[in-house]
Amino acid sequence: MRTGSLQTAPLEPGGAMQAAIVGLADVAAGGEQAGGEHLLSKARTFAGPLLAGRHFDTGEDALRHADGVRLILQGIGAPPSLQAAAYLVYASEYLTDPEEVVARAFGDDAVGLVMHTRKLVQVQRNARDALGDDTDGPLRAEQVERIRKMLLAFSRDLRVVLLRLASRLQTLRHYADTKQACPRALARESMQVFAPLANRLGIWQIKWELEDLSFRFLEPDTYRSIARSLLEKRLEREAHIEQLRQQLTQALAEVGLAAQVQGRPKHLYSIWKKMQGKHLPIERVFDLRALRVIVADVPACYAALSRVHELWHAIADEFSDYIARPKPNGYQSLHTVVRDDQGRSIEIQIRTQAMHDHAESGVAAHWAYKEAGAKGYAGVQAAGDFESRVAEARKTVLRQLLAWERDLANADEAEGGQAGAGLFDDRIYVFTPEGEIIDLPTGATPVDFAYTLHTNLGHRCRGARVDGAMVTLNTELRSGQTVEIVAAKEGGPSLDWINPELGYLRSQRARAKVRAWFNALAQQATIAKGRELVEKLLQREGKTAIKLDELAARLGFRSADALFDVVGKDEYSLRNIEQSFRPAEPEPDPDQLISQRLARQEAVGAPGGKGVLVVGMDSLLTQLARCCKPAPPDVIGGYVTRGKGVAVHRSDCSNFRQLAGRSPERIIPVAWGREAAADNAHYAVDVLVEGHDRSGLLRDVCDVLAQAKIPVQSIHSEAVRDRITVTLTLQTADTTRLASVLSKVLQISGVTKARRK
Repeated sequence: MRTGSLQTAPLEPGGAMQAAIVGLADVAAGGEQAGGEHLLSKARTFAGPLLAGRHFDTGEDALRHADGVRLILQGIGAPPSLQAAAYLVYASEYLTDPEEVVARAFGDDAVGLVMHTRKLVQVQRNARDALGDDTDGPLRAEQVERIRKMLLAFSRDLRVVLLRLASRLQTLRHYADTKQACPRALARESMQVFAPLANRLGIWQIKWELEDLSFRFLEPDTYRSIARSLLEKRLEREAHIEQLRQQLTQALAEVGLAAQVQGRPKHLYSIWKKMQGKHLPIERVFDLRALRVIVADVPACYAALSRVHELWHAIADEFSDYIARPKPNGYQSLHTVVRDDQGRSIEIQIRTQAMHDHAESGVAAHWAYKEAGAKGYAGVQAAGDFESRVAEARKTVLRQLLAWERDLANADEAEGGQAGAGLFDDRIYVFTPEGEIIDLPTGATPVDFAYTLHTNLGHRCRGARVDGAMVTLNTELRSGQTVEIVAAKEGGPSLDWINPELGYLRSQRARAKVRAWFNALAQQATIAKGRELVEKLLQREGKTAIKLDELAARLGFRSADALFDVVGKDEYSLRNIEQSFRPAEPEPDPDQLISQRLARQEAVGAPGGKGVLVVGMDSLLTQLARCCKPAPPDVIGGYVTRGKGVAVHRSDCSNFRQLAGRSPERIIPVAWGREAAADNAHYAVDVLVEGHDRSGLLRDVCDVLAQAKIPVQSIHSEAVRDRITVTLTLQTADTTRLASVLSKVLQISGVTKARRK
C-alpha cells in the first residue's frame, strides 16, 4: 500500500519571496512560461520513441518513470522547463551524442542540466553499489562523500537536486506499487541522504513520502504493525477529525476570521519516530489527530491561536512558535496540542498561505533563480532588486546544505565514530555576492578566493569584504560566508603572498599562479636585456635593417624572444651572431688536404707529431695512451682501437697486458722515430712520491725538480693521518734522465718512495 500521494495542484500565490521571484521571473523571461507547455509536449514527444520498451536496472519502465517524475515536479510547483528536463535526462542515455542533439533541439541550458544530472546519477550509483545490501547503521564515509557530491552539483544548478529527489521518490513508488523487494542499499540511501536533503530544502511533500516508503522497506514488520493499529481506528478517527474541522471553522468564522481548515494525517514514519524518541505507546502520540488552519496573514495566525485555546484546553509544553523562531530550513507555523471535550489530543498547525506553500514545496518555490536569474543564467539578464533577492534566496538554501554537512560531521564526532571523519575537514564553501558557491581548501583566504574566480582578479586583488565587513587579505575564511573582492584596475600580486609564514595563500593552485606571474616578470626583464645586447651588436655590424625574427630563425630559434632570452641569461654567445654575418670559408680541395697531412707526418717522422713509427705501415694515426703515458726510450707496443688509430702503451702497462690478452690480433709493433728524442719533443709523464707528512716536504720535492729543469704540469696530494701521497705530472724528453732525478727525490728527508706511475 502506498503511504500517501503528492497533490498535483500547482502552488497558489503566496509569500513575499516566492511571489516576488515568480512574478519578476515572468517579466524577465519575456513570456517564457507561455511556451512552457509546448516545451513540455515537445520533450515528451522527443523522448517517447527513445524510452519506449526500455527498462532501468530497477525494473522500471523508462517512459513511465519519466512521466512519474514529471508529475512529482509538477506537484511541487516546478516550471514546465524543469518538467521537460525529466524526459531529456533519461532519453539522453540512449543518444550517441547527447550534448549535440539536445543542444540543437532544446538549447544550451537544457544540455547543462542534463549532463550535470547524469554525472550525479553515476556518482550515486557507483557509491550505492559499493555499499551493498548487507550493512545497516549510520552514514558511512561513502555516503557522506556522496552528500558532498550532491552539494557541489547543487551549487551549479538547484534543478539537478530537485530532479534527483523526484526520481528517487518515483523509484520507491515503483517498488511499492509492484510489491517488489526494494534493495536495502537504495532504501537506506533514500532514508539517510535523500529524505534529509528534502527536509533541509523544506520540500515537505517529498520528504515525508521518502521517509514512509523507506521505512516500509527497511522495517516491514514495524511498518505493518503501526499501519494496522491506525487502520483499526481509521473510520472513528476520520469522523472525529471532520467533526473537529467543522467546529473550528465555525468558531473562527464567529470572530470574523476567514480560514481554510483541513484534516491532516500523521505519517507512519513520523509516528514511529515519536514513539521511539519519547518511548511512547501509539495511544500516547498526541498528533494522530491533526488540523491545519490557513489564514490570510501573521496577525490572523495569532488571533486563530487565541480562538483555538478558547475553544479547547491547551496541553502545557506542547506549543511551538515557528513564526517568531523559524526552523533552519525556513519553515514557519504555529504548533499547539489541545484536548477536546472527550479528552482526546489534537495537534493544530496555524499558518499563512505563503508559509504553507513554503512548507510543502520549500526551496522549489525559488526555481526562478535559474529560469531568469542573474546575468549568465539561461541567457536572461535580471536587473536591480530582483537580482540581489534571487542571490539571497539561493545563498539561504545553500547555507542549509552547509549546515547539514556540519551537523553530520559533528554527529559522527559526538558518537566517537569515523564515518565522516576528515571528509568535511579539508574543504570550505563560500559565496560570491551573486550567490555562486566556491569550493576552497580549509584555511583559504580572500586571495585564494580571488584566484579561484579568475587569475587576473587574483593579481589585482587589494582588499576584501567578508559578510560586508572589510578584512585583511590573510584572514581565514569559513563556510557560509559571502566574500567580495576589492580589486585595482591594474597591477600584480605581492611577493609577500608566496611567503608561507605570512599566510596569504593556502591553495597550491593560487600559489603557482603568483609564482608564474613573477617568473613572467623575470623573463620579460631577461628578454629586454637580451634584446638590448643584440640590437647593439647589430648596430656595430651595420645590420640594423635585418629582421629580428629572421635572424632568430637563421640561428635555430623559434622566435626573436627565445633568442633574446638565452642571450640575456648569458647562455648564448654574441660571437655566434657575429659569425653568422661572416662569409663561409670555401672548403679546401680533398687532394690538397691529403698532401698537407703527409707533409706534416714526414716533418716529425710519425703520425701525430710524437715521433712514433708503426712498423710496416705508413700514414697511420697514433696516440699516446693516457693510462701509462709512454716517453722515449720506454719499451712500447701498439693496440689498434676502433676509430681512433693506434694507441701506444708502455709494454709494462697493466691495461696493455689486459688488451693483449683479450684481443691479441689487435697488437702491432711500434717504435720511436728519429724525432722522438729531439730537443723540442716533450712528453708528459706521471710520477708518484710517497712519504711522511711534514711541513716543507712538497717544497723540497719541487726544488729538486726545478734544479733538474724538469717542468711540473700539475700536482695532486692526498694526506691520510701522517702519510702523504703526491702525484706529479712532469714534462720530459727522456725518461732515462728522469730516473736520476727520482733517485735524488728519494734522498729527501721523509720520502719513502719515488717512481713513475
